[in-house]
Formats: sequence, C-alpha cells, structure tokens
Amino acid sequence: MKISETPVEELKLPWLADFGVELYVKREDLNNPDISGNKLHKLKYNLEEAKHQGLNTLLTFGGAYSNHIYATAAAGKAYGFKTIGIIRGEEHLPLNETLQFATNNGMEIQYLDRTRYRLKNSALVLNELKRKFGEYFLIPEGGTNELAIKGCMEILKENEKDFSHCCLSVGTGGTLAGIIQGFKGQSKIIGFSALKGEFLEVEVNSLFRQFNMPEFDNWQINNDYHFGGYAKVNDQLIEFVKENETTYGLPLEPIYTAKALYGILDLVRKGQFVKGSKILFIHTGGLQGRAGFGL
Repeated sequence: MKISETPVEELKLPWLADFGVELYVKREDLNNPDISGNKLHKLKYNLEEAKHQGLNTLLTFGGAYSNHIYATAAAGKAYGFKTIGIIRGEEHLPLNETLQFATNNGMEIQYLDRTRYRLKNSALVLNELKRKFGEYFLIPEGGTNELAIKGCMEILKENEKDFSHCCLSVGTGGTLAGIIQGFKGQSKIIGFSALKGEFLEVEVNSLFRQFNMPEFDNWQINNDYHFGGYAKVNDQLIEFVKENETTYGLPLEPIYTAKALYGILDLVRKGQFVKGSKILFIHTGGLQGRAGFGL
C-alpha cells in the first residue's frame, strides 16, 4: 500500500506570537483521496496480513457515519478485497453519504441492533458471521489492533518529531498509541478525546499491555473538548470549522479534528503551553464526515 508524503505546515494565527508559541499541522488528510489520514496507516499492515493469510474478504464494524467503514470500503476496492461492513443500529433509507459511498465501492452492508452490536466481539456473533459470509479477515471497530498501531508509528518521519508537543484527536486510542510508541518517550503528547467519559487512558494502556509494548509517561488525554460527546457539535464548533477553512485554508471536520484543534488553541490562550513551545497538530483526516453537517 502506497502512502503519499504529506507536508508539515505552519498555522500562522497572528495572536500565537503573543504567547510565544508556534503551531504546525501534519497534513495527513492529504495522504489519499478516499482512505485518508490515520485510517490509511491503520489499514496498511492489516491488508498485508490478510493477503499473507490468503483471505480476500475484510469484515469490520462501525457506526453509520464511520470514517473507518468509509476507508475500509475504499481500500477494499483499491486493493482487490471483498468488504463487509457490520453497522450498528437499524437500516435507514435512503443511505447517508458514508454508507452510500461504501456500497458504491462494493461493501456489503449488514445491520446489527444495538443490543447485539455490543456483543460483536463475542464468539457467538463472530461465528454467526462466519456461517453467513464464510472465512474473513477481521478488522476491529475503528481499525485499532496491533497492526494498526504499527502503521500509526509511521505517521511521522524522524525529522518531523522535533517538537515540544504533539497533539491529535482520539477515538479508539489506536492512533495515539502508535504516536506514543513512535516518539519513544520524547516530547509531550496530548490526545484530545472526541468521546465523553474518562476511559481512554485506560484503553491506551491496555493496548500496550495486550501487545507487549513499552509504556511511557510523556502523554496524557484531555477530556475537556468533546463538545458533549461523540458526534455532538454546536454552532461555535461549526463556525470554528468554517473560519479555519476560509481564513487559513485548513479543512477540518467537527467530529474529531476540529475539537482537537479548538482544544489546542484554547489551552494556548489559557497559558497551558509555556513560551517557546513548538506544537505539532496531526490532522488525522476524516473529512468525509463533513457532509453530515452540511460543510
């Protein structure tokens, strides 16, 4: 799987100089038109492993607006895999933009009600799916597994790690885990949770233990900028998205990346970054999620 080189661009907000802070953006939203951002890195080694095992069907899980479902469908079409998406909830027609794109790219959609979806990792459900679809290569919801973490360790090149802070949005924790492993204890890493609740730190640490990876203490998760929870937004956040695109040419989406960048800038204003800080914000893509908000 080819992953294009992406630039690191300075976000030149005039007022940042007042706080003695520099802010840069790693533009992973530019690495692929459809399998963009962190999803491309998460899928890279999963697809290689599926081929190694001689499996030509990818099965995965997600919500109706999932970036992961969108990217897996695109990757399947591009690299010759049949794809099956198990979607949380009931069918709603017409399909939204995400699921329509997935089906247009050959993904077969199957729905699970929310009660059964909570059992998606159980042997009962997985064996039932095997009886229905035959042998498949399983990719977890959100794409997070050991192979995904390995891929996310490659998001930054060595010459792109010369920052005092590295910040990014967090959903399942897989991308953050890869970034932490990639930095090997250097710099300060802040993940901004897109979900309500204070559980992601435990999730990330459990990933390290599950896959026998070293644990580091140079990272934290900020839970203050979820705007009410997953996919919850308000007018202020939507205006923030529009302003960044029209004024600074930086497209964001309100589910993940806008919340993280909003949080970074708010912490700068509150003096949480000392003078001389050089911050890197990793843009994790997912711009397909804008359509559901009329952006």
